[in-house]
Amino acid sequence: MKNLLELLDRTAARLPDAPAFCDEETSITWSGLKQKAAALGTALARQGARGRSVALYLDHNVACILGMMGTLAAGGFYTVLDIAQPAERVRRITDQLHPAVLLTDAAHLEAARALGVGDCLLTVEDAAATPMDENLLQEIRTAMVDTDLAYVLFTSGSTGLPKGVAITHRNVLAYSEWAVETFGFGPHTVLGNQTPFYFSMSVTDIYGALRSGACVQILPRRFFSFPVQLLDYLTQRRVNTIYWVPSALGIVANWKALDYTTPPPLRTILFAGEVMPTAKLNYWRFHYPQALFANLYGPTETTDICAYYVVDRDFADDEPLPIGRACANCGLLVLKEGRLAEAGEEGELCARGSFLAAGYYGLPEKTAERFCQNPLQSAYPEIIYRTGDLVRYNDRGELIYCGRMDHQIKHMGYRIEPGEIETAAFGQDKLDNCACLYDQQRDRLVLFYQGKRDLTDALRERLAQRLPPYMRPAVYHRLKLMPQNQNGKIDRIALGAMLADLP
Repeated sequence: MKNLLELLDRTAARLPDAPAFCDEETSITWSGLKQKAAALGTALARQGARGRSVALYLDHNVACILGMMGTLAAGGFYTVLDIAQPAERVRRITDQLHPAVLLTDAAHLEAARALGVGDCLLTVEDAAATPMDENLLQEIRTAMVDTDLAYVLFTSGSTGLPKGVAITHRNVLAYSEWAVETFGFGPHTVLGNQTPFYFSMSVTDIYGALRSGACVQILPRRFFSFPVQLLDYLTQRRVNTIYWVPSALGIVANWKALDYTTPPPLRTILFAGEVMPTAKLNYWRFHYPQALFANLYGPTETTDICAYYVVDRDFADDEPLPIGRACANCGLLVLKEGRLAEAGEEGELCARGSFLAAGYYGLPEKTAERFCQNPLQSAYPEIIYRTGDLVRYNDRGELIYCGRMDHQIKHMGYRIEPGEIETAAFGQDKLDNCACLYDQQRDRLVLFYQGKRDLTDALRERLAQRLPPYMRPAVYHRLKLMPQNQNGKIDRIALGAMLADLP
């Protein structure tokens, strides 16, 4: 298999009338998706998309899925743009891509036109009405190889310029095979998609479904502000599998929403993207004692995930979860100064294998910095990806995440990981969320927290019992709501901007 659309062909032949993707207003079957993808592919190919970028300026809905599949049919690679982002940042992305086509819909046509990007502006409605050119599409498919790009996903860059992670068909084929086999996705699976399509976690939902015949219910974003309504929607749509960021799961736990409605019929609950507060996980596990819970870990550069831990034992509220062990067909190395770290020793986690991205789009120097030769052998070229994450193995042979290499704090002569302080704090009752930052100007640790009441004294006492003096925050600052970025993670940049205003 060399092309992701072969997954669609196979599933459409096996389950032609089964629902494939659904949003609040629209539903499409597998055969319908194949037909629409061919029409869009024909239109996009005629506009020069073959081997080039197609920028998708679309909502988080079925139309965006059509744009993805149509781009792949045209032999191009797509980038999903965030329509809620300022036009300036969108242009910083499209300036790097130089897309052949900007694909939008009637609802966003004027906003897309105002961007002034792309060689061509096309709507999904017009493209979907294009008669399929079977000969053209087959010619494109025949010439493709599995190392052709499928999409470029942009993440924030340390310089402020977004950097595009280039993912190939081979990457997603290898990754989706692992995900489907590991978690048993099939026609019986109904996935509740929370993550935006410009975020790597959505790859598991989309291509896990494409491979297995699962149905994806695209969840309305507004329900994540009303957790009881969210749970009722999951029940209504018969969602039995979710893969969410911990912040989204935390919203339900913070409001104790599972106490106030009939819990939806969830069998598999997966999470990734940031550290999962164990207290929030324990709330969910109490309500779903028979469900499979798994902590997934991985950067965008490994397609989505490279390590995972299926929760198989109880943890205290302030005990960190392991990130587990390597996914099948994904090699992990813990390196310390160019050698393998010893048992229990912290080192940088590096990944190798078919999950690894092709590199950063248009950034050869940045690619060479992070995608480099395996230092453990020099006999032939073997690229590994340096994640920049510190890990160690525990006595069970499980990987423990220890924080980012570039987030380490040197305070009072000690090197400190903010994640350790946050983990200790998360066991505090009534605490909804927290993040620890280093105020370099005043040489102090600051703990921002979100809670239903003032917890400063309780947190101060708790951390005094769990952390050495040099790791205890000097300042505790309560927020009504922790700022989040577009991916649902804590926005540490926004928190950093608050430091100067604190007393």
